[in-house]
Amino acid sequence: MTHRNRMSTNLLRQAYAQGYFPMPHPHSGELMWLSPEPRAIIPLSGFHVSRSLQRTLRSGHLRATVDVDFAGVMQGCSERDDTWITDEFKAAYLQLHQEGNAHSVEIWQDQKLVGGVYGVSLNGAFFAESKFHRVTDASKVALFYLVERLNSCGLELLEVQFLTEHLATLGAVEISRSDYMVRLRSALHSSARFR
Repeated sequence: MTHRNRMSTNLLRQAYAQGYFPMPHPHSGELMWLSPEPRAIIPLSGFHVSRSLQRTLRSGHLRATVDVDFAGVMQGCSERDDTWITDEFKAAYLQLHQEGNAHSVEIWQDQKLVGGVYGVSLNGAFFAESKFHRVTDASKVALFYLVERLNSCGLELLEVQFLTEHLATLGAVEISRSDYMVRLRSALHSSARFR
């Protein structure tokens, strides 16, 4: 397989459907396919909105859109020292977005993109890949609106890869890989769609 097509959109869809996601090795750049044990999810009925996040949402100074600037969100997520979001990743996920299986939530302040989250959707499952913020709480607001959107579309599963302290404050939990695969299979048989 050549470097250029290591992440074809068909391969990405198959990988996510089988519980894997891609990540380049931090030193060699070799593409790895991960299926962590345990796995982190945000229960769609269990997103935690702190008082400070409630204040931010009520203030109205941040506005959310969906699928307006997918490339901009990926670019924002890649602007960190230890990014895995290479040009290869950007090209593959942008193609997946154009094919209807990758989506973004953008957060705007005035006319500036200040935060967002992007990920992959397959039927009733959404696999959040990365998020970013340029102003306080913008990535949390993005996740809030993502959860709202997934609930309104009837999706069942929001996967967030690894549990971090930050994600735990928003209601993320760890489950076993076997439990994750049961939930994933159920979500993939759902007639729900991100729209």
